Amino acid sequence: MKRILLCTTFYLMAGLGPVFADIGQAWRELRSARGSTENYPKVIQSMTDSGLYFASVPYIKEYLATTSSSRGEQFDALVDKVVSHVGVKQFEVMPTQFLNRSKAPTVQYIVARKLFRKGEYDRAVQVLRGGIPSRHNVKPFALFLEASIYAIQGKNTEAVSAYNRCISASNSELSDAQEETRRRQLTINRDYCTVGTARAQFAAGIYDEANLSFLDLDKSSYIWPEILFEEAWNSFYLKDYNRTLGKLVTYKAPILDFIFNPEIDVLRALTYMELCLWQDSNKVVDKFYSAHERDFEGLKAFISKHGKDYRDYYLLAKSRRDGDIRGNKLINKVLHSIIRDPAYQELYDSFLKGRDELEIVKNLNIPNFKRILQINLKESMLLQRDLIGAYVKSQMDIYSQQINQAFIDMSYIKLEVLERKKTSLYDPGYNMNRGRGSIANLKRTDKQYFWNFNGEFWADELGDYVFSLKSECQ
Repeated sequence: MKRILLCTTFYLMAGLGPVFADIGQAWRELRSARGSTENYPKVIQSMTDSGLYFASVPYIKEYLATTSSSRGEQFDALVDKVVSHVGVKQFEVMPTQFLNRSKAPTVQYIVARKLFRKGEYDRAVQVLRGGIPSRHNVKPFALFLEASIYAIQGKNTEAVSAYNRCISASNSELSDAQEETRRRQLTINRDYCTVGTARAQFAAGIYDEANLSFLDLDKSSYIWPEILFEEAWNSFYLKDYNRTLGKLVTYKAPILDFIFNPEIDVLRALTYMELCLWQDSNKVVDKFYSAHERDFEGLKAFISKHGKDYRDYYLLAKSRRDGDIRGNKLINKVLHSIIRDPAYQELYDSFLKGRDELEIVKNLNIPNFKRILQINLKESMLLQRDLIGAYVKSQMDIYSQQINQAFIDMSYIKLEVLERKKTSLYDPGYNMNRGRGSIANLKRTDKQYFWNFNGEFWADELGDYVFSLKSECQ
């Protein structure tokens, strides 16, 4: 294998390979332009033919920024190719007025995402439905965004329809996808659309139907661990508290040790409270405070110290990815959860692709163009690094807010337990006997089976555990 790589490197350095032939063409086109952006499409074409997608990004941005109209189908197809390779984040930083100069479906998808974040939902749907062909490779992701908008607007019928079309489109694209990253993206998109129906039903208060829809998600899915928590909430609203506790206890499985969600403990304490199991509820609250109160101050101090230094956040996540443990337990738990997030992995995979391009450029025998390409790549790579760092920071901010809210909720639960316990003491019919459980308290649907666990492994029925506690409420 080493000999093959060495031969390939020599072949390319000798200027005989198609990669360097295409780069040479790009250099000739750039020189003939004499400072004009007129030849940029040809330059970009030659660069992408050479596999230099990230290096071509600054040329695309400059071309869009210096033109006043759409540049035609050929250029749009070229932009599609680049965006599909480097990801949408590289272009989301551009003003919408520049992005609209391209009718490339991937660019229109980016425009819709920007409108979505601004809360301009109707305009976003208009772009999604009018600017992206049904057979384009970005269509599955556009359908997920469209369905999400309908769900936010409370248009549950339209949302479910869009989610179903998203599932179909994702599966169709999956059948042709060869690259592992592409297959993972489509699989995750399909799975989010699968649970989208359950989420819409939950939002509409149709908890029985949502309960069945959640079960349509395969447990091998990338997103199943986070969705299990939503299933637990649905069971809570069904007042099936034993199943809520059963789903939550699954997070104690070693295979799910990367999941960190402070609301899990809040829901557990709340569920015990609804069963009038005061001691159990207080125990969950006390354990949460003991585990996180001191470390939470360290997390806040860390975020405050680093501000918006995205490089630091990038390096912190990278070191955690490499197995380096730094900071307190809470910071490491949060970082472990972030680096397992599919969104982080996608950003990091793109960064690695850009780094591979640097190796190609290092062997280029055109000094002036080599220097220009290295500058372009550095610009794109620094942006990608900062995008990763910004994502890590935003997630740490979100976790910090969630933990702070969890402390507030735990305080409320503690006070509510005290109040309810006080009330129960004055109730002559209150039963102080603690019957801890019976199979008679189990409830199940046709999709769920009783399992007696005689010699089975922990993961056999992962996510299908159910407690058998009897409520002590009167």
